[in-house]
Amino acid sequence: MKKTIDNNITTESSSDFWKKICKEGEFLKPPRVGEITKSKVVGVDRSSIFVDLGVIGTGIIYGREFQKAKNVLKNLKLGDEVTAKIVDLENKEGYIELSAEQAEQELIWETIKNKKEAGETIKVKILGANKGGLLAKVSSIPAFLPVSQLSPEHYPRVEEADKTKILKELQKFISEELEVKILNMDQEEEKLILSEKAKEAEKIQEKLENYKVGDTVEGIVTGIVDFGIFIKFGDDNLEGLCHISELDWQLIDSPDKIVKLGEKIKAKIIEVSNNKVFLSLKALKKDPWEKIEEKYKKGDIIKGKVIKFNPFGVFVQIDKQKIHGLAHISEFDTKVKIETKLEIDKKYNFEILSIEPAQHKMALKLVEPENNK
Repeated sequence: MKKTIDNNITTESSSDFWKKICKEGEFLKPPRVGEITKSKVVGVDRSSIFVDLGVIGTGIIYGREFQKAKNVLKNLKLGDEVTAKIVDLENKEGYIELSAEQAEQELIWETIKNKKEAGETIKVKILGANKGGLLAKVSSIPAFLPVSQLSPEHYPRVEEADKTKILKELQKFISEELEVKILNMDQEEEKLILSEKAKEAEKIQEKLENYKVGDTVEGIVTGIVDFGIFIKFGDDNLEGLCHISELDWQLIDSPDKIVKLGEKIKAKIIEVSNNKVFLSLKALKKDPWEKIEEKYKKGDIIKGKVIKFNPFGVFVQIDKQKIHGLAHISEFDTKVKIETKLEIDKKYNFEILSIEPAQHKMALKLVEPENNK
């Protein structure tokens, strides 16, 4: 039984349709929901488009699916080709229902997948920012570029990792174009994660072949943060991190007390991992712990200056050297706060409980006030 609509397009009922799936003894592949089709427009209405799906029948894009893709569909003419996705094999009028908008999304995700697998670099315009990173779109798909995936050049270096300051730095990228790679994608959850630093990974890896652990490099301090400093070095303009613990043999509260932004310094490469270079300034300085056992031994009473309190005790600087020991909290009366017994920058007598030069450790015990003269 055939059905005819006003614009003279004829469709067939399901039973008539399936009689046609055989041709000269060969079975045609039946259509399925989710399949992407390319077909010619054979009818245009104010709120619907009809397409010729060949032997499988006539397709229609109408209702909500028409409205979602209206800007594209309204310009179609008879004979034009349209790509659409099958969403229903037969509606109540006997047409195969299609979605142009869903087909477009499918094709975009397929393109994204291909680019990811090929490791291609793409350009995206930054549309917004939050404390975690930058917001963009790949075609019409919302995408996210986390702070951790920014290139070293664009990474926001702010004091104490202040989130408000980070956001302020990230907002400077809005309306700018960045080159990125697809790091991760989940079509089902519509998640798309980008990486700027991934595009530089191969280049960095090639540059790193010119360096090895133990090399001394000269560079410029390009960033100072609470956890250390960034140094750009060599003709390759590589950038490495020198952690605060590697700035000097003494305890450092703030890196800017050791170096200044733009200062030219030398550092030693102590680790290369995951395309990251880790540097040390103190490795180029004389180790004050060398031969320390010739000067100090277990049981000695020494004069030390209190330099820092922490939850597990107090750090003490020994004499004028860059050697510090720890008086553990267990060595104090737990009923009394350490801060009430000791003062920062004041000297007291301590007993050496143990010395471990290789680990740069010295355990101390405060000599009680009556003996602390």
